[in-house]
Amino acid sequence: MKILKRPGTDVVLVMIMLLAAVLYGYGIWNDQYANTYYTTAVGSMLQSFHNFFFASLDSAGSVTVDKPPVTFWLQTLSALVFGLHGWSVILPQVLGGVGSVLLVYLLVKPTFGQAAARLAALVMAATPVAAAVSRTNNIDALLVFTLLLAAWFLFSGTRTHRPGSLLAAFGLIGVAFNEKMLQAYMVLPAFYLFYLLAAQVNWKKKTGTLAACTAVLLAVSLSWAVIVDSIPADKRPYIGSSGTNSVLNLAFGYNGVSRLTGDRSTGGAGSGGFGGGGMPGMNGMNGEMPDFSGEFPPMDGTGGQGGADGQGTMNGRDSAAGDNQSRDSGGTAPGQDGRGGGMVPGGQDGGRRGEGADGGFGGFGSPNGRGGMNGGMFNTGTAGPLRLFQQELSGQASWLLPFVLFGSIGILASLRRRSFTRQHKEALFWLAWLVPVMGFFSIAGFFHQYYLIMMAPPVAALAGAGWSQLWSYYKERQTWLSWLLPAAVLATTVLEVYIIRPYNDTIGSGWSVGILAAGIAMTVVLIILRLLKAVRTKHSWLHAAAAAGFLVLMIGPIYWAFTPIVYGNNSMTPAAGPDSGSPFGMGAMGNMPNIANMPDIANMGGMGGRNNAAGINESLLTYLKEHNTGEKYLFAAMDYGTAGPYIIDEGEQVVILNGFNASDTPYTPATLKELVESGQVKYFLVTSGGMGGMRGGGSSEITEWITANGTEVPAADWQGTQNSGNAGTLYEITLN
Repeated sequence: MKILKRPGTDVVLVMIMLLAAVLYGYGIWNDQYANTYYTTAVGSMLQSFHNFFFASLDSAGSVTVDKPPVTFWLQTLSALVFGLHGWSVILPQVLGGVGSVLLVYLLVKPTFGQAAARLAALVMAATPVAAAVSRTNNIDALLVFTLLLAAWFLFSGTRTHRPGSLLAAFGLIGVAFNEKMLQAYMVLPAFYLFYLLAAQVNWKKKTGTLAACTAVLLAVSLSWAVIVDSIPADKRPYIGSSGTNSVLNLAFGYNGVSRLTGDRSTGGAGSGGFGGGGMPGMNGMNGEMPDFSGEFPPMDGTGGQGGADGQGTMNGRDSAAGDNQSRDSGGTAPGQDGRGGGMVPGGQDGGRRGEGADGGFGGFGSPNGRGGMNGGMFNTGTAGPLRLFQQELSGQASWLLPFVLFGSIGILASLRRRSFTRQHKEALFWLAWLVPVMGFFSIAGFFHQYYLIMMAPPVAALAGAGWSQLWSYYKERQTWLSWLLPAAVLATTVLEVYIIRPYNDTIGSGWSVGILAAGIAMTVVLIILRLLKAVRTKHSWLHAAAAAGFLVLMIGPIYWAFTPIVYGNNSMTPAAGPDSGSPFGMGAMGNMPNIANMPDIANMGGMGGRNNAAGINESLLTYLKEHNTGEKYLFAAMDYGTAGPYIIDEGEQVVILNGFNASDTPYTPATLKELVESGQVKYFLVTSGGMGGMRGGGSSEITEWITANGTEVPAADWQGTQNSGNAGTLYEITLN
């Protein structure tokens, strides 16, 4: 505790950072695999430098993950130090999240003061989506930390006129590009604008400096991509989810423009239906499950009729249009033209008839092929100007937006041509960060709730800075601006009650009623104190009331930030709220039951969170080890959900024959034949998909080659007692 006694230590900041550490880190040791897709890659990256550099998903360097490698390099280093566990790959994100709280404080304090910086740090720490995603091994927490570090160098560089700091700022955005590609560039308008406004140099020097900064930005951003794309395709892994085996196409297509347009295909020959997310073996779905329409359909696999309007059922052989039969009588295999039957994704034209693109699950969507329960794809609401205030998204990062609006009005109200202060410039920086981000997520066709962490830094900074300015007006009682503080408290209270009220049945009505009562009470107190001239000189009363008014507004966000701890967290697609433990964050909506309480769904392979992979079949492991005759790879699996536990828990070397997306084609029959003939692998586990793990599928040519050239190993020899109905078929292939 010596740090608390050290001169200059802000004890309040330390307490806020401890709160963040609890919100982001408590219980992460319970997450065995975290996001299995990424953890499997870390396990493979630990096995060789080749896999480490390329961020290979499997031991053989067959296919990469669908993101660039920087975050996974950090996770791999953490796993190297602490061993490969769920918590060890999550730890870098926890540290990044706590570091972001500190950086927000450091960015706000010099210009707006200590009180504003403390409040900004508190908002950053308690932003619900930041808490949800920082508890996982998804990329976004480190992405935000990197961008905030870049902002710190930008602010420092403009104050000290040091070009090196400015180059470092734009270089760090390049690093962030190598964490999550084009999402990092969402802050560029703010960086360029701030330098132009804040740099105290002539325009010639500004132009030259920005040109140099842009050159550094592009050089750092494209460094890994250019190196990888310049290596012959047969000397490196296939670039997962790129569609064309190109990092640049991955960056500007699947991880770029496609996020705005909603086109989840990747342009590859195998792409169709979905192109986005995290469930293994779901051919064309890229691992992510679309929304359900209305009540949860039966799951008996007996066959049924899909609706032409996208309301097809889950148990049918026939998909969306009603006439596309699945290859499997249980409705678990892809249908013709990519229009899946039952639990299988649909084809590219399915959005119009519930067959895929937006309807997704072969007639599993809602009318007109849109996502179920009015939640849009992946429960992100309906595109439009008010999207961020819809139930699906509002609880993640929108709580304080009314306060930010009033605070920004207060800061910019004093803006004059001859009075353009540092406060104005920094406020414009944060607005230039926030507004484009809000605009993008209001219209984007393909993203996840946890991406909204991009809103957290500007909302936090503007909330703290705005409070400081509104308090200044309030205590001076000058003109109409002195009424902005009570108006901001009241408007924000109304929004927070709107966010919480739909969950009254889950968490009780006390939260919404209590927040409403507290918010109205503080508004009344602020109004009364504003009117009473007797307390004109009692600034301590006014200050206490102003601070209490803001802290009341933090009750809702802080509670929501605790929900991933209280209700559980989904590591694949994290989101805050009382339904945070549900795979799709929809447990309290519509007629959908809480899927977290449905083991057949919640434990589907690759879903994230608890039990999110197939697990290890000890009998299979023993058989493969006993019958290995010098092959490098223990066996080949169809997907990462099957292979992951063997790579993560046992450190075994396993080949994964399919990537994250249906367009990933790391192997052809010819290249697979070469792998077998070279003596590197002889056992292949072919899984059939279905609700027991939703694995299998993949390239039909690969599957046909394996079954045609392999000898089926009797199930009694290797399955043991773990045959769940989807244990798959083990083949041995030896070619002379």
